[in-house]
Amino acid sequence: MRVLYLHGFASSPSSKKAQLFAERLRQAGAECIVPALDGGDFASLTISKQLALIDAAAGAGPVALIGSSMGGYLAALYAAAHPNVEKIVLLAPAFGFARRWPLRLGPEVVAKWRAEGSMEVFHYAAGERRRVGIALLDDGVRHLDFPAVTQPTLIFHGSHDDVVPCTYSEEFQALHPRAELHLFDSGHELTDVLEPMWALTAAFLFGVRD
Repeated sequence: MRVLYLHGFASSPSSKKAQLFAERLRQAGAECIVPALDGGDFASLTISKQLALIDAAAGAGPVALIGSSMGGYLAALYAAAHPNVEKIVLLAPAFGFARRWPLRLGPEVVAKWRAEGSMEVFHYAAGERRRVGIALLDDGVRHLDFPAVTQPTLIFHGSHDDVVPCTYSEEFQALHPRAELHLFDSGHELTDVLEPMWALTAAFLFGVRD
């Protein structure tokens, strides 16, 4: 089995979740690829550019996707358009990205972002503030809040997530009968529930249960 792990916004292939899932997948005999979704150019990041990078990494054969936060949203978007994706696993997926961000930032911040063409955000992988262009938001509105996924889908979300409320995953599940949602007593990062998430992921992908 080939699996792509898609990291979150301002993250990288070296994130704790990416490393753990990649290691466990390889131990289970899967080929795991963890692409850097900014393509080395965080300032010009967009949803469409990330989807193009995923397409290049996925290839034409059967593949499963695991995505965290924005990576989860990207996994759903990509799966909806590519039937070679067999299954997807979503960790706190950032559904409704282009709708949520203006609400979270507020009109003044968005107006400043647009006027300046870019704004500073904290880049978790780099451990510093970096600028990202307004094209991220403008391109984001071209994509559905809730992609029309038909593949079997496993979703993990923290009930105390204050970045992407779990109601977004609940809304997605209501629209997609093949989606299985597990809510954890956790926040957005989900790093305190890695073991139960992996156990459920292994069962979902490989039919393995402890």
